Amino acid sequence: MTYNTLLYAIDEGVLTITLNRPEHLNSFTVEMANELVDAFNTAAQDDEVRVIVVTGAGRAFCAGMDLSREGNVFGLDTELEPTLQDIHDNLEDPAMIEKVRDTGGRVTLAIYECPKPVIAAINGAAVGIGSTMTCAMDIRIASEKAKIGFVFNKIGIVPEACSSWFLPRIVGVSRALEWSYTGDILSATEAQDGQFVRSISTPEKLLDDAYELARKIARHSPVALALTRQMLHRNPALPHPVEAHKIDSLAVFYTSQLDGKEGVASFLEKRAPEFKTKVSSDMPAFYPWWD
Repeated sequence: MTYNTLLYAIDEGVLTITLNRPEHLNSFTVEMANELVDAFNTAAQDDEVRVIVVTGAGRAFCAGMDLSREGNVFGLDTELEPTLQDIHDNLEDPAMIEKVRDTGGRVTLAIYECPKPVIAAINGAAVGIGSTMTCAMDIRIASEKAKIGFVFNKIGIVPEACSSWFLPRIVGVSRALEWSYTGDILSATEAQDGQFVRSISTPEKLLDDAYELARKIARHSPVALALTRQMLHRNPALPHPVEAHKIDSLAVFYTSQLDGKEGVASFLEKRAPEFKTKVSSDMPAFYPWWD
């Protein structure tokens, strides 16, 4: 797929997805949503991609939804009156996708399903969907110039992009509610104090720091990374730790027969491991266990 709103580049196992509408502060559109879903689905199947870094072109990460669209700026058909049962029964129906479903949520679900580690390099303003899309990413690094805001209540709507699921898990319910209620624009330091971002970099070093972390992760077993990502995202929502134990047991059982052998051998031989597995062909049969 040729992208109009994104740049997609792979180097040494690291895919960089760049939101690329700098003249509009990378504001979010339905087209961008569709392209991001495609980009993450493509990366999920590409063994050349070991880790994904997401950033923005120019001086913003993403300044939220493009509010200049005529009619419903979110691209929704307000002539409809969908019910919860409608969306439950017809979630993947093309009409439901195009006319009813939250576009940001489609993006974060694609990120959530992706088996590759995802790092957000927040280079500037990340407001609205610009902030909530990063909630589905694993690690967030912010520029000193980053500004982050969950501003939905300010414009009369509610948090989207599945952020009501992700954000409390990252920062806790009380802080998530405060940030959502007030719609305050947070500095990088405030976001770090709230444990939303891992670290703060100078604008000049942001991508270098993100790539340093990405390449450190990319050295490890692709299958082990994919399983770890899904285990840590999904298992905390299970009703009892024994349910996590079942998944852990199978994951250890099968990875010990694959890259685990090489990992143990390289440790004993005091050398760097040479992992050979591929996410496209070597995931154990019990994955995805949530289906």
